[in-house]
Amino acid sequence: MKTSLRLAILAPFALTLAACGDSTEEADAGSLEGDAIAAIAAPEGTSWLEVASKTGNGGFVIGNPDAPLKLVEFASHTCGACAYFAENGSTPLQQDYVDTGVVSYEIRPLLRDPLDVTISTLAQCGAPESFHALSDQAWASLGTFGETLQANPSAYEAAMQAAPEQRFLQLAQSAGLIDFFAARGLSADQARTCLTDAQGIEAIATTSRTAADELNVTGTPTFFLNGQRLDGNQWAQIEPILQRAGAR
Repeated sequence: MKTSLRLAILAPFALTLAACGDSTEEADAGSLEGDAIAAIAAPEGTSWLEVASKTGNGGFVIGNPDAPLKLVEFASHTCGACAYFAENGSTPLQQDYVDTGVVSYEIRPLLRDPLDVTISTLAQCGAPESFHALSDQAWASLGTFGETLQANPSAYEAAMQAAPEQRFLQLAQSAGLIDFFAARGLSADQARTCLTDAQGIEAIATTSRTAADELNVTGTPTFFLNGQRLDGNQWAQIEPILQRAGAR
């Protein structure tokens, strides 16, 4: 573990790894155009939306593992633009494209601040099958988390000054995140175990930064389709690219 990254994760107020709604590089997806791809049936009695796994890049993917179109989103849990995509794009993407077996959808967390670390840790604390749903629900309530912290700034300050193994637990308690995730199936005991695992959180941060650095991702959300960076970061731009690539 490099000292600079250790300080970024464990020192108060220090973590800022990605901008929201900004990227330094974009490329068009013209080379992704192709013929319509027929739907691919899931194993009998199942849905592709029930198939999920964690990837070696620290991402969480749902859908057909062999889908011909693989969509990857680098996202931050405190990014308003990511929350907007979750609100407007996640449902149609999953229901109209992932469920057909033609598209798989991977979210790779790109950490940007202490609250983001806390939410991402909790979203990753359960089974891979729960990550997308928990993330979407957390994005929908992002404003509430921020308001809760703003209403009690001393609690935030105290959390940031706490010992590393207690810092994110105290932040989660201050933001109402323990109760929020408990209401969605992640027990308080599970949450406490994940949030006090300093080495586990460091590993999440290391993987996050490595995956982003390899692809020169500096802003969220940033999308890739079959390894190619897309020009656009909202559903109105992403859906036509998927359709031109054959998801129609």
